[in-house]
Amino acid sequence: MTESPISVFDRLVNAGPATSTRPTLGTACVLGGSIAGLLAARVLADHARRVVIVERDEAGTEGRSRAGVPQDQQVHSLLPAGRLWIERWLPGFTREAQDLGAVLATPEQALTCLDGQPQAPGGAHALLGASRPFLESRLRARVLALSNVSTVRGRATGLLYRDGAVSGVRHTTSQGEDVLETDFVVDAMGRSSRLSEWVHSDGYDKPRLERLPSGINYASALFERSTPAEDLPVACSLVVYSPPYPGGGTGVAAVNAIEDDKWLALLVGFGEDRPGRTIEDFRAVCEELPPVYGEAARGVPVREVVTYRQADSRRRGFTDLRRFPARLVSVGDAVASFNPVYGQGMSSAALHASCLSEFLRDDPPLDQRADGFFRLQDVVVDAAWAVSAGGDAARLDAENGVEVPEEVRRQRWALRQVIGATVVDGSIAKAFNNVSFMLRHPLTLADPLLLERAVAANQAAPTGGQ
Repeated sequence: MTESPISVFDRLVNAGPATSTRPTLGTACVLGGSIAGLLAARVLADHARRVVIVERDEAGTEGRSRAGVPQDQQVHSLLPAGRLWIERWLPGFTREAQDLGAVLATPEQALTCLDGQPQAPGGAHALLGASRPFLESRLRARVLALSNVSTVRGRATGLLYRDGAVSGVRHTTSQGEDVLETDFVVDAMGRSSRLSEWVHSDGYDKPRLERLPSGINYASALFERSTPAEDLPVACSLVVYSPPYPGGGTGVAAVNAIEDDKWLALLVGFGEDRPGRTIEDFRAVCEELPPVYGEAARGVPVREVVTYRQADSRRRGFTDLRRFPARLVSVGDAVASFNPVYGQGMSSAALHASCLSEFLRDDPPLDQRADGFFRLQDVVVDAAWAVSAGGDAARLDAENGVEVPEEVRRQRWALRQVIGATVVDGSIAKAFNNVSFMLRHPLTLADPLLLERAVAANQAAPTGGQ
């Protein structure tokens, strides 16, 4: 019997390091030292005598932004699934982050609103507030502290093969061109990964690329925070609006208390809407949102507003390829990158690493392509894609008046019922948050009893349902 996506997802979310492992690889190489690459390196450290991360940016542990991560100054959220996974694999990570200034917001300090209505209390998960460079630098420090993990500053330029399997990585460094012989390669080169072009030019199948236009515009601002984190009534918030959007087209807003006594706030617009591009405009929009946004924006600005535009969501398909190199996998944004406002990127990277762990600990035939890994990874990608890209697709279809198939229409209606009921029913809010936090698979929301309860809750609400 085929295992259900729900049970596979549950296992991946809750997986920890093996109690005992023996190295089956000599040298493993990770292309890219961002969060996905660092988490993959942590897994590989249990299976290889030597793990080398090839990273083109200067990769210190001081928490600075990197040129290769253009979105790292925007608001990022480490969802509970990702934080709990990291905590199991790097024990004490949360406490260390807090000691250095990160804010662990209690469930009571988290505010989620739908069209101005607060979500009902649902769940007991804390959220770690920190900037992306801070989180990445903490992860890098912990992973590089492992005795068999090291980095090479350079740019990967291609692969070498032997008998249909990857055997080396070509890269350039300050000293010129070099080749690293390797037994296993993980592509963590992000959204702009060139791996597909490399393997295609080398005579292998090119992974399928799916794109969903999204036209998402982000603007983030950083402000001084005078109130200690423990005294904040709200330390993190996410608000989502339906058209017509407030504040000059603000579809989504988020704010987090982060390290160094700062507030990091985000405004999101779609299409031509680009709210908050100056500090003055940003503050004006925040005054129209729940009070925590105005409080944050009244702080002293630390920098100018930083904007970022993502034209589309992307995913690459690695299953069912007839010819693809063995000893080679991809993780993180190199596989799927989607609307970052859902905060799933870092947690997806953690679950991709969990897929890698399960694949390697099952002692796979490494001289065959890693189909087992890619099947596991598809469960994670499908789950994240359903939430983020699915929401973007529904928005675009509504804006453009697209007639969708009846089955899709029913699915979207059911999801609207569940989302609408989160503001009045705590048990439904908990079920929805478990999916949003990547703790459970989205198929858990298709439970007929849950939908029945959501419809009843909406009908009993003053607004009369969705």
